[in-house]
Amino acid sequence: MTHVAPSLLAADKSKLLDEILLVESLGATYLHWDVMDGVFVPNISYQTSDVKAYAHKHHMVNDVHIMVANPMEQAIAFIEAGADNITFHYEACKNDEEVHSIIDKIHSLGVKAGLSIKPKTDVEVCYKFLDKLDLILVMSVEPGLGGQKYIDSATGKIAALRKYIDNHHLKTLIEVDGGINAETGKIAKNAGVDILVAGSYLFGHEDIKERVESLK
Repeated sequence: MTHVAPSLLAADKSKLLDEILLVESLGATYLHWDVMDGVFVPNISYQTSDVKAYAHKHHMVNDVHIMVANPMEQAIAFIEAGADNITFHYEACKNDEEVHSIIDKIHSLGVKAGLSIKPKTDVEVCYKFLDKLDLILVMSVEPGLGGQKYIDSATGKIAALRKYIDNHHLKTLIEVDGGINAETGKIAKNAGVDILVAGSYLFGHEDIKERVESLK
């Protein structure tokens, strides 16, 4: 079964708990928190206070994606706020040693670790980390803004990761984020994705139940 991870970037902030409980009732298993610092990406979004306020008011996985320039510091802060998964960006790290250090720190705090790559980053840079990662997130849009169109090159990255993970008998989950709808979700699933992040496709639509089902 494919996991559905509604992205709160597209949710109605004035009734956030209602939005969270709605997608949970419709069968979503992950809740995707987009964290932006205005430095690594141009926009600013959810903070530690938001995650802390809602992390324990539902039973989904708090899937926190930190698009920030200081991933080690922010990873620790969001773990303290209630994150179950922390996914940070390869591009925010100075070198491979820093990537390994952040993964190890996240694990030492009892939380699952994910690594994300931007659309222009070669998927092969991830391979050396996969045996330590719980999650690899392929960005199918440029991070920092919701409602963008799915970039087709993400499909090949997902397929390459699926092949590598299966060939090496790893348990790393593959997640994709950006421009996901019924059509692109099917493409990503056929390529081997495990978790579909969707925001504007789900929130704000009267047929959200059917839309969640279309992604499973």
